[in-house]
Amino acid sequence: MIPPEMRLAFRVIWGCAGLGGRKRFQETSLEVMDKNSSLGAIDGISELCFSFGVVSDIQYADLEDGYNFLRTRMRYYRYSLHHLEGAIEEWNEESNHLFFVLQLGDIIDGFNAQYKVSEESLQNVLKEFEKLKAPVHHTWGNHEFYNFSRDYLRNSKLNTKFLGDQIAHCPETTPSENYYAYHFAPFPKFRFILLDAYDMSVLGMDQSSPKYQDCMKMLKEKNPNKELNSPQGLSEPQFVQYNGGFSQDQLDWFDAVLTFSDTNQEKVMFLFTQTALMIHALPGITEMLSQSFGLINVWCASLLVTLMMVGTA
Repeated sequence: MIPPEMRLAFRVIWGCAGLGGRKRFQETSLEVMDKNSSLGAIDGISELCFSFGVVSDIQYADLEDGYNFLRTRMRYYRYSLHHLEGAIEEWNEESNHLFFVLQLGDIIDGFNAQYKVSEESLQNVLKEFEKLKAPVHHTWGNHEFYNFSRDYLRNSKLNTKFLGDQIAHCPETTPSENYYAYHFAPFPKFRFILLDAYDMSVLGMDQSSPKYQDCMKMLKEKNPNKELNSPQGLSEPQFVQYNGGFSQDQLDWFDAVLTFSDTNQEKVMFLFTQTALMIHALPGITEMLSQSFGLINVWCASLLVTLMMVGTA
């Protein structure tokens, strides 16, 4: 029997162009356990702390069906908006109050930029989100940066940093404006951290900036292929142009938030787009492995915090 204060259930709705296709929404419930338990499916739980929705890889475009970059999966560009409509209808009809929704990136497809309809397509998707009765937290993926610059995104409705918490007595937990990351606590003893997985990337960056030049230099050193999106022959296949990683500045901030959560015995879920990863923090030092560009090993102190990330592929 898991104590009610340790329970968390949420609905995951993969209504996406590349992964969901024309299939019905998949609904999954997961638990965040205490440090002596394991994660598993929930059947018939009656006492929950709170619930929230997750949607990923909408990748909308007003286009006929097509294929992904590797031509291994169908993309249902136009139909993906119907998936979102259905998800929002179901969320709004939930008997349990939905605290928030996580939108995990790639909200529109990169093809929109080729047809110069990026803003129009984004507005079509955001109009659907406006029907939702719960707030939405957005993360940014590679398709956001195929369509928009980082400066554009900072000033758009995809910037939901204003929904983040400000902890006055712990200023080191306030994120810098140099990356898109923040944290919030929807329920006592639970904290969510949204990370910027494209903080270090050539996507969306001003090509004259030192950060862009440093990232491009690293990318070309690690990836000799003419097509920088190709991992062919690479011993470190994460070094491709569509990937990204974390700056030391962001990692230091992340460590400060985890330290705060450790001190306050909070359960933590951290999220970012592109790389799927699940971690259970054990007493002492926990190693976090990520295949993101520029980030191989990160060490952070995490004593009482259980970490789980829901990411996109």
